[in-house]
Amino acid sequence: MTLAIEARRIGYRVAYVLLAIYWLIRRPRLHGVKCVLTDKEDRVLLVRHTYGPRGWDLPGGGIKRGEEPLTTARREIEEELGLTIDDWVSLGKVMTSVYRRHDTLHCFQAEVDNPQITPDLGEIAGTGWFPQRDLPHNLGRLVRLVLARLDPSLG
Repeated sequence: MTLAIEARRIGYRVAYVLLAIYWLIRRPRLHGVKCVLTDKEDRVLLVRHTYGPRGWDLPGGGIKRGEEPLTTARREIEEELGLTIDDWVSLGKVMTSVYRRHDTLHCFQAEVDNPQITPDLGEIAGTGWFPQRDLPHNLGRLVRLVLARLDPSLG
């Protein structure tokens, strides 16, 4: 890993801690996306970020001012994973609260033809394709909730 990537990872970690403090004080309402990427073998792509709890999570991110949720999903997947995906299915919204921050997450699903990805190593510490019925134990808190929108038996 290069020094530049390590510096970015440290920057993400510091920013995450500062944001968590801000969220505790201000209690903002934020909008973001979570993306369920599946492949032909019905596996789901999970990522481990370089910041935060660092468990396995769905890729996604925050919606920029004036940006549509679907545009955010496309942008985040291209930035984080190097994938350009045009065909998406909306899975609806999930409302959640963490660090006294209130989030509205727009959830989307897309099938990936080629499971080869190019993660942004500054933001993404690891990636893995997992059978939807055999997910790792250290999951992000919303993974099962979002996957249940695809298949209620996964919730």
